Order: sequence, then C-alpha cells, then structure tokens
Amino acid sequence: MQNLSVSDIISATGGTLVSGSDEEIIHNITIDSRKADKNVLFVPLKGEKADGHDYILSALEKGAVAISERDISDTSSAIVKVKNTRIALGDIARYYKMKYPVKAVSITGSVGKTTTKDLVYAVISQRYKTHKTPNNFNNDIGVPLTVFGIEKEHEAAVIELGMSHFGEISYLADIARPDCAIITNIGMSHIENLGSQEGIFRAKMEIAERFTSENTLIVNGDDKYLKTIKDTPYKVVRFGMSDNNDVYAKDIVNNGLKGMEFTVVHPNGEFRAELMQPGEHNIYNALAAVCAGLNMGVSETDIANGLKNCEYTASRLEIIDCNGTEIINDCYNSSPDSVRAALKVMTYSLKPRKVAVLGDILEMGEYAKDAHFDLGKTVSCMGVDLLITAGDNAKFIAQGAKEDGMENVISYDCTDDLEKHIKDIIKPDDCVLIKASHGMEFYKLTDALKN
Repeated sequence: MQNLSVSDIISATGGTLVSGSDEEIIHNITIDSRKADKNVLFVPLKGEKADGHDYILSALEKGAVAISERDISDTSSAIVKVKNTRIALGDIARYYKMKYPVKAVSITGSVGKTTTKDLVYAVISQRYKTHKTPNNFNNDIGVPLTVFGIEKEHEAAVIELGMSHFGEISYLADIARPDCAIITNIGMSHIENLGSQEGIFRAKMEIAERFTSENTLIVNGDDKYLKTIKDTPYKVVRFGMSDNNDVYAKDIVNNGLKGMEFTVVHPNGEFRAELMQPGEHNIYNALAAVCAGLNMGVSETDIANGLKNCEYTASRLEIIDCNGTEIINDCYNSSPDSVRAALKVMTYSLKPRKVAVLGDILEMGEYAKDAHFDLGKTVSCMGVDLLITAGDNAKFIAQGAKEDGMENVISYDCTDDLEKHIKDIIKPDDCVLIKASHGMEFYKLTDALKN
C-alpha cells in the first residue's frame, strides 16, 4: 500500500479527528486487530459473531491508528470517528484509487468471473506491471482491500466485482473506477434476491453507470441479454463463438482435460491461442481477456503467451491425480450453467467410471427445486456412471436423474455425512467431479480423497 495520512482519512470519510495528529502517516490498512502495528490503520467491522470495535484498544496499544463508530477514551493515538466503518472502508478505498490511479479492468458476471480475472491478469501483465483481486475478494470488504494492494510500481489492476443484490455493483464500481469493464454472462446466480434474469442483467449493467465515451464495456455477444445492449455513450466490444461478434473463436480443437486450442479473430487480424484449462466454456473467458488485452494495446503474441501460461485460482476445474483417482475439483462455487459445463468437462476423461458428486446450489429461491431437478436430467444423459448428492436441494438432482432412468444414485443429507463415506465409495481409476456452492463446504470431500 502507498502512503496515506490521517488527514487523507478525514477527507475521504468526512470523519472527525477526536485524538492524535492528522499528520500521522499510514503505510497499511487492516481489518484484523492482530495485524495492527505502528503506521497501520485499523478498521473495526461489525460481523455476525464479533465486533471489531471490541479490539480497538488492543490495536491502539500496538501503535496503530483507528477509525471508529464509538467514542474511544484513548487520547494519544490518532482516532477518526465515522458514522459507519464499513462504508468508511469503501470511502477510503475510493479516495486511494483516485489519488493513485492506474488503468483498471473490472469483471462481473454470473459465471466465470474468477477464471476471467485470472486470464485478464495473465494477458495484461505481459505488458504492464499488474495487480489483481486475490482469491475472491470481490465484495464491499474485499474490493477495498484489493484496491489498497495497488503499489507504486503497478501500472494496471484487474478487479473482480461480485454481488447478490441491486446496487452492489454500482457501489463497488464507484470504488474500483474501471476504465474498462467485462460482463461474462447473465445466468441464474443470486436469482433469489434479484427476482429474474432480467433483474440480474440490470444489476450487472450497473458496472457501466459512470462510463463515458472514454470507457469500454466488453460483453458476451452470444448471451441472450447482453447482446441487446445498444445506443450507449461508451464503446461496446462483443466476444463469442459466432462471427457477428467483434472478437470470436474458430477452428476449435478440444484437447480434453489438457485444454483447448482455437483461432482468435479480431478486427485487425487473427492468431492461434491455447488454453491449459479444459472446457469449451472457458474459451468465452479467454475471449473476454483477449478483448481486454487488445483494448490496452497488448500484442497478439503477448496475449497468446498470457492465455497459455495463465495460473488459475484453485478449486476451479482443478484436475488432481490422487493415486490413480482423477478428481475434477470445482467446489468453490456453483450455478446451473457451471454444473452443466463441469459435467461436460468430465466427459473428456478416459477413466472407466465417472462419478458426479453434486451439492446444493444456493440462493436460488423459488427456482431451486426446478433448477436442481433439471440438472438431474442433465446428469443422466452425460455419461455419468454414479451420482452422489449432498444437501436438501441436491436431492432434487437425484430425483430428476432417477426419473430420467438413472439407477446408480446415492443421496446424503449433508456434506459431513457424505464425507464419512466418500472414501469407501470412490475407487482407484475413477474420475470424480466435485461441485457445489461454496457454502456447502465440498472442499472437505476433496481433502478427504486427497488424504
């Protein structure tokens, strides 16, 4: 993090200095009091189980400065009182991004955000010293922490924006201040809160609310909703598989679990590209990264190198060999579309038995039963030899598969119950897909098989 002063914190938040000096310099910001130290700003946040304000005095004793909603009796340390520390965190990040501007690409979408982030970073970093969102720091806490990671040497940043309600993307985009934005697709994720795919589309489009003629929005031109965008004050670049897009793929070669090869066609030419990540759906993510690279002046050669050598975040179609058992570890998150894509990837395996281990897709609301049931029908026609489900809604996956004629189906009430038995069910030389929403904690199943 680059330096801020307490005076900067006051300007950013509109807060009041209640003790200490406004000239004190801050070298870092933390929401964890255990990491508090001299020249570190401690931001206490209220959570479901704890309130960071209870640890302010501990942070101050270590030499930290702090913002606070409470009145603090300490008179030696710099303390800025604010109305809401969570909002103040965002205010400080917005101020920081404007004080230390770099070229920024922000990414949102129902499916593929993190993989696209990894690919965009791999492409852009071929030319620019680039910072990116760590892990899935994409909410109102993670995005500010990501922004604070922009150092003096950085020339660009790739910032992932997540959401589950209206207004969240607007808020996060105002902090990230992207020059260019990507919307990967409009799916069913968070439909419980947004009501419909039309609602999801409107929420995702908040990313471009502040765009002018100097900005570029990159969208999936094959998507039912995103293809309708028109008459905007900013530039729109479309990618996809069909040749009516600005950037599209042709001559696709599927190398199974080893990845994909394809030719990228863009307005000024074409070039051959290779992905080490399996799945045709990942070509869409790669094309989004190509558009971002071209928009930022990255050469065809560098774009191709970036795509081929991309390092992906763990638990996204991660292929793990465990003593002959082939695990497709895709347990970080889930949606109906991503489950279908992962099932298709599993068909590439040469293992004699294919086992799909599927759990609940969360935040589906009234659509949950039908969406899970329909997935069961998909499972039954994808060459799956054994279906194992865990969770209340995942039982509808099992029901749909059985009604479609699948016989080898096992269901468990919860992840912990399945964890006790999975090592007895899975055999050497199986291919096992592990997929569920993050809240289902399916990483326990991957760990059980790995250990």
